[in-house]
Amino acid sequence: MSKATVAIVGRPNVGKSTIFNRMVGERLAIVEDKPGVTRDRLYGQGEWLNRTFNVIDTGGIDIGEEPLIDQMRMQAEIAIEEADSIIFIVNGREGITPQDEEVAMILKRSKKPVVVGVNKVDNPDMQDLIYDFYEFGFGQPFPISGSHGIGIGDMLDEVFANFPVHLEDAEEESLIKIAVIGRPNVGKSSLVNAILGEERVITSNIAGTTRDAIDTNFTREGQDYKIVDTAGMRKRGKVYENTEKYSVLRAMRALERANVVLVVLDGEEGVIEQDKKIAGYAHESGRAVVIVVNKWDAVEKDDRTMKAYTENIRETFSYLSYAPIVFVSATKNQRIHKLLPVVNEVMDSHQMRMPTHVINDVIMDAVSRNPAPTAGGIKRLRINYATQVAIGPPTFVVFVNDPDLMHFSYRRYLENQLREAFSFVGTPLKIIARKKNES
Repeated sequence: MSKATVAIVGRPNVGKSTIFNRMVGERLAIVEDKPGVTRDRLYGQGEWLNRTFNVIDTGGIDIGEEPLIDQMRMQAEIAIEEADSIIFIVNGREGITPQDEEVAMILKRSKKPVVVGVNKVDNPDMQDLIYDFYEFGFGQPFPISGSHGIGIGDMLDEVFANFPVHLEDAEEESLIKIAVIGRPNVGKSSLVNAILGEERVITSNIAGTTRDAIDTNFTREGQDYKIVDTAGMRKRGKVYENTEKYSVLRAMRALERANVVLVVLDGEEGVIEQDKKIAGYAHESGRAVVIVVNKWDAVEKDDRTMKAYTENIRETFSYLSYAPIVFVSATKNQRIHKLLPVVNEVMDSHQMRMPTHVINDVIMDAVSRNPAPTAGGIKRLRINYATQVAIGPPTFVVFVNDPDLMHFSYRRYLENQLREAFSFVGTPLKIIARKKNES
């Protein structure tokens, strides 16, 4: 299920980054009492009432030399496009400014749900500061204090009441959703065109040609797919334009909506540092992963080239040891026919559910062959039983005498035993240790 997305919008120096930090529970945004300090668009996850949601700090859109009003307008417009609900932050101590009115006018035209947060209302004696902001016509303004955390919960209650029902939730379970990610100019758009068999996506050898994520539905051999071609992810220091900054956000949201992720590498250039970061996003997303080495036709090869390249990928992406590797040439249409069968295979693994008694047989056999080491030579991990509690990715709970005794190396050993027994391909596995009798 796709998470709802909230954008925090407002003129500079009203406390957007402080509110963002409060909502995501981390100090991710640089906060300083000067206008325009936030230079990077920040994207995080918040949680309220046991429901997680995405948060965008729009202060991160830097429009270079554009006038301030134009910058705010572009920030608001991008937030409107990306968000399901918008929090409009104003400064209660300063009242309504012409800049606030400009942002309010843009938000009003958007028809998106808007909640007004009147920031810097730090004590009950300042409650009267909110009344001027009824003038915007967005309903009740909420007095909040980002620096003290006051009123954030009441504001989020209203935000959640405005969340729309996502069309994504209603999609058929049989549909396989594929996200295509990678740094710029590795041939993602050409790969999408090759899979679709038609020129659906604009391609160019200029890095960053694709700015938007484009969803395309298609069917092959009775199986329905949705493929999303995302803009190339760039290093933070190399993202010059606000639209490219937000293309990274779109790529992250594409990961969230996907079942299977194609991590595209440039076979001609080889693996670089940015590839590791992008592959890390795919792994952390919990989605099934296929590594696609594109432009393989341009690589000078001998009988050991593919093996050496595979070994390099396995060493570089050790955390993606479960992901199959497919070597293709999108422009020459070489080996493209192998991709969808691999996608189907990893999707099956991602959705695989095994009977509890079979899981316990595998786990207990693994323990008998290789018991867990004692902690400090005194106490040993004892596994009572295990069960699978979720799919997408397959998630297992192992009930033990003491979860703190479950060392990461032994968890990895159990994971490898499960992979070997059930042939999990292309999907991460989660193993959660819980104390016996704990629900």
